[in-house]
Parts: sequence; structure tokens; C-alpha cells
Amino acid sequence: MKVFNSRLIFFTSQEESLQIFERIGVDSYGISAMMPKTSHFNIFIESIPCYVANILKQEMLSIGGDAAVNRQSVSCKVEKTDCLIMGTRKQLVRLIEKLMLQPSFLRGVAEEVKQLLENVDRKEFVFKTSRREIQIGCRTLVMGVLNVTPDSFSDGGKYLSAENAIRHGLRMADEGADIIDVGGESSRPGAEPVTAEEEKRRVLPIIEALAKKVNVPISIDTTKSEVAKAAIDAGAEIVNDISAMNFDPEMVKVIHDTGAGVILMHMRGRPKDMQKGDLTYFDLIGEILGYLREAVEKAKGFGVPEDNIVVDPGIGFGKKPEDNLKILKHLREFKSLGRPVMIGTSRKSFIAKITGQDSPEERIEGTAASVTAAVLQGCNIVRVHDVAFMKRVVGVADAIRAA
Repeated sequence: MKVFNSRLIFFTSQEESLQIFERIGVDSYGISAMMPKTSHFNIFIESIPCYVANILKQEMLSIGGDAAVNRQSVSCKVEKTDCLIMGTRKQLVRLIEKLMLQPSFLRGVAEEVKQLLENVDRKEFVFKTSRREIQIGCRTLVMGVLNVTPDSFSDGGKYLSAENAIRHGLRMADEGADIIDVGGESSRPGAEPVTAEEEKRRVLPIIEALAKKVNVPISIDTTKSEVAKAAIDAGAEIVNDISAMNFDPEMVKVIHDTGAGVILMHMRGRPKDMQKGDLTYFDLIGEILGYLREAVEKAKGFGVPEDNIVVDPGIGFGKKPEDNLKILKHLREFKSLGRPVMIGTSRKSFIAKITGQDSPEERIEGTAASVTAAVLQGCNIVRVHDVAFMKRVVGVADAIRAA
């Protein structure tokens, strides 16, 4: 016979734990003291000297947490070890305080842990472009896809004429698109590259016309600095670069000089060959995080302000179907980069592997499920083909996340 009503509670935000404390009637001092104990974190540090790992483990044990290290690290039979720090927020704050009293290398660990906590906590961003400041955080933004190409995987050729493309851009604006992403070169697997001149011929009339008719930020989907500069001059204000500015060394200068916003995406290889060969990752999330962190630091090193940067883990770009699912499942980890996160799952083939729908236009339900998962995992921008439909999906997902 059940005597008490009891349940397990898994807090997904500090707001939820605050509500429970207030329901119990905890005083304000008690709330501030106990709130950090409701948030648990696992911080993975790769390849550190054994003596450092041993100190971290001792310090964590001394404050009630723990750290996992290689079994041979205590005897220093291995030179280095990975380390997983496990503790509550309060314990990690205490760890930071203790490490700041240690030699410089450990102070560096403390600074990194502190930055990780601050990044994960961050809910609001200002995304600066060459024309405005976009507020990100209170809701998920929807980027509408406008492919002005004959060979895109989903809608190639559909908006190749300027008239059709402009009409579709205006429709997406009416449907509530927060950003319109115009692309003149397909990035589908196996796609052949086009010249900068051809790319400009396709996109510039569309951008010029839309910039005059809508007050919606326009993004240019390109890896070429020449195309990006011309598009910005025509009215675009964001560059969506699937190469994270790695294909064209002049791209970072264009971003810096124009003040455009930039979206840095992870990809292995190039569209023509990115799905060929060995697609195996030793550490999928870790490798993508490392790539994007390096891309952000490179941009900042060339003077691009941090507020001008968004990151994208690159669903479908050099990944197996199961990799795409893992990225969605662990998307919250990309918040550790401290930048807004964009995701593009719309109509992609990994959805068909699950639902069996060969036609991209038939993958709308699968897209909706992946978009919902992304929003619940903290995604800030979703890139989609079906703006009106996905606006409703995102609205419900945002409401669930904020409940």
C-alpha cells in the first residue's frame, strides 16, 4: 500500500528548481545556497598530464564530486590521460576557486571550466550583421531556404527564374521567415562547383529585389569571397559559409570589412566528395566542437567580432545517417561554444533512411520531428524549406521548452 506520493524530478532549468523550492517554502538564502546543487555537469578534458588529472580527481573528491581518469594515471605509467569531471554546479564553482590557487596550468583549467559554465548558462545573444542587430534567445528563429540552382537536392530548378525566386522569397517573408538564405551553388552530395560569375548571375538580381521589398535579413549561402562581397553590396547582410571560411582565404577579410554576420559550419571534404570514403569519426561531437571552436577563434583572430558569429554542426555534410541523429541528440553540448547554434535538417536524406520516403518533399513530418528535437536541445536557428509549416512546429517546441 502506497503511503506517500513521491516522484523523481529531473530539472532541465534553474527556473524549474526555483519553482519547487518556492513551493516547499525555502527562504531566499536557502534557495541561493541549494540552487547550484540541482545542476549536474560532466566536463570532458582531453589528453592532460597525469599529475594534473590526479590533482583534479583529488580536488573533486575532496568537495564531494569525482573525476574519471585512466587506471594507470595514478602510477603515471601513461604520460597523459583524458579526464571526465563530474559534479554539481556548486562543486564546480568550488573547484574553480581551489584551482585558481594552484600553478598556472591548473589555473588555465579553472578558466576553461568557468567559461564552459558561463556559455552553457547563456540564453540570449545579439547577432550583429552589416545592417542590424538580431535578438536571439527568446524564441527559435526560422531561416527560409531559397535555392537559385538547377541541381539542389530538394528544389533544384524550381526557383531558377528570377520571377519565381523573388515570388518565393516574398512568400517566405509573409510566412514569417526571420532570415532568407539565398544560394546559387548546390551543396548536395556529389554536386559540381560553379564559377563565381555564374553564382553571382543567379543570386544578385534576387537579393537586390528582395532587399528593396522586405525588411527581413538576407543571407548569402556561398563559400566564395567574391560572391559574398557582391551579395552584401546588393543587400545581403549575413554570409552562410559551409566551409567555415576555409575554402577561400579572402572570406574572413570580406566579413571583417563589411561587418556582415557569418555562419560557420562543419564539413569534412567538399560537397563533391564529402559523402565518399571513410566517414568514421573517432569522437564525432568532440571533433565537430574542436573544428568549430578553431573556426570561431580564427575569425576572432582576424578581427571579426564574436557577436557576428553563429555556428552550425553541419547535418549531412560528411556524416553518416546515425551521426546526424547523434548530433541532434547531443546538440546542447554545442552551447559550450558560447555562440548561437543553427541546424539544417530540412528534407535531408537521413530522414528518408528512417521514414522510407524517397521524395524530399515528402519528408516534412520527419523534418518537423528533427526540428522539434533541435529546439528542445537549445537550437537558436533552424534552416528550413517549408517556412509556414515549420514556424508552427517551432512555436509549439518553443512553448514546450519554456514551460
